Amino acid sequence: MGVDIDAELLGLALTHRSYAYEHGGIPHNERLEFLGDSILGQAVTVQLFTTLPDIDEGGLAKRRAAVVSTVALAEVARGLGLGAYLKLGRGEENTGGRDKDSLLADATEAIIGAAYLSAGADAATAFVLRLVEPLLADPDRYGAAMDPKTSLQELAARMGAEPPAYEVSSSGPDHNRRFTATVTVAEHSQQGEGTSKKNAEMAAALTLWHALSEREGTGSAPRAGAK
Repeated sequence: MGVDIDAELLGLALTHRSYAYEHGGIPHNERLEFLGDSILGQAVTVQLFTTLPDIDEGGLAKRRAAVVSTVALAEVARGLGLGAYLKLGRGEENTGGRDKDSLLADATEAIIGAAYLSAGADAATAFVLRLVEPLLADPDRYGAAMDPKTSLQELAARMGAEPPAYEVSSSGPDHNRRFTATVTVAEHSQQGEGTSKKNAEMAAALTLWHALSEREGTGSAPRAGAK
């Protein structure tokens, strides 16, 4: 991850309360998460303030909220592969906890807190900015990351297309069910997967939003009824 983190603190950052409870009430990552949340917010706030001098307070607040949102941080965690390293209790393990946005986002914040304690404020700030750089570099993605279904619906309206249509299927045993959603706009479709119907629909919506936005950005956005 490009930062030296004490091994014990890293292990703590990856320990969910469900695991701690099942192992005699050992420490878990929520205190580190609290610390990391503050460091994350400050680093992102300063970066936005200094690099976007023409954006007003409301615009800065919107961008900050998107970058530090659960959806955005979970995406960062998946990019790092954190899910495979989480220490989870049996209940969370059996219900797909390794891919839950909330658990992944919390672990990301906890690791930021661990980086601060291990390497200091400057290294932790640099670490945060590396993690969120893709989100900072793509302003149009902010709203989509936080609410992809609404963003896709708005894009469909701009295209003159019907609202997005979703189809969802599921597979696997009840304790480890996986959902697959297919979303269609103007004959363009994408799929997404998740541990719940909602997460699968959001994943599909975000993927299709990206695909259609790229077409729109090149001047070749598909229009409803286009041949």
